[in-house]
Amino acid sequence: MSKYWKIPPDQNASFVAAMEDVLEVYARTYCDNTPVVCMDESSIQLIGEVSEPIPAEPGHPELVDDEYVRKGVASIFLEVEPLGGKRHVKITEWRTRQDWALFIKEMLEERYPDAEKVVLVMDNLNTHNIASLYAMFPAAEARDLAQRLEIHHTPKHASWLNITEIELSVLKRQCLAGRIDCIEKMRTKVAAWNADRNNRQSKVDLQFRTGDARIKLKRFYPNI
Repeated sequence: MSKYWKIPPDQNASFVAAMEDVLEVYARTYCDNTPVVCMDESSIQLIGEVSEPIPAEPGHPELVDDEYVRKGVASIFLEVEPLGGKRHVKITEWRTRQDWALFIKEMLEERYPDAEKVVLVMDNLNTHNIASLYAMFPAAEARDLAQRLEIHHTPKHASWLNITEIELSVLKRQCLAGRIDCIEKMRTKVAAWNADRNNRQSKVDLQFRTGDARIKLKRFYPNI
């Protein structure tokens, strides 16, 4: 939470308003008709070996050469439904406005086709908005998709409020810690990890509430 110290004093009110809005969303009772879904993006380096690793044998672990070769960058789109115990990961070559729009369409039409609205929590990246849908799809289709979203943006300097940050950390630690040299290998590994996490129905119930914020983060609340 050291990022709190980077908040300019004149932005405290905006920070508090956005934080309390997101905390209110997390406090809602679970409803499969209006699921709360968090999403985020990240990038990861594709790295190849210069020399083939020496396989592990009794008495010594696998031996990997320190030298490596860069193979480009892959983008990670991840959504997680904290109380539903579901998540979906998509690995792409790019992280453009169009990539985000396509990810959202797939979420609404394939993973939540029966939901009246998806309550979407995400950061305020310049591609994370309704305009991206209009940039990718015909106006009528973009409007239909937009009407099924209830968007809540986390405040600047508070990425910890996005529960997807937790899931991204687990993904990178459990699945992407080693060297992966091509996007197809990464997709295969991530798909297996994704299926296992969903089978386990791993859930996240954030216990930090608005009342806690007003006490522990009192210094960021404007003095009236």
